[in-house]
Amino acid sequence: MLLDHIEFPVTDPDTAGKFYEMALAPLGIACVLLIPAERSASGTARYGLGRAGYPCLWLHAGEAVRGGLHIAFAANDRATVDAFHAVAVAAGGRDNGPPGIRTRYHPSYYAAYVLDPDGNNIEVVCQAE
Repeated sequence: MLLDHIEFPVTDPDTAGKFYEMALAPLGIACVLLIPAERSASGTARYGLGRAGYPCLWLHAGEAVRGGLHIAFAANDRATVDAFHAVAVAAGGRDNGPPGIRTRYHPSYYAAYVLDPDGNNIEVVCQAE
């Protein structure tokens, strides 16, 4: 594995935490740890999302990274990409590219893109044939 975890600021951790938990549920990702503000070194709540009890995506209050953050999650199949897009839009995300093949990358690159509540570009991609 290349990365152990990633953390980034969001303007409203409660809103973002709920969005990510709903949007990433098709990938088996859930909130596995919530650190309340009084226990956090930053003095703000921190949400840890991941699989199998290990938080690999962390959200905390702060000035959001607008327009520059792009995170791509791997999916095992195209149905998961489709499910992510539908759930993420229903959870308040903005469509930034519906599910489909992106031949500019390669003939099997099937992805969908949604902007989170802070405008970050969240992608789910299946690269299997």
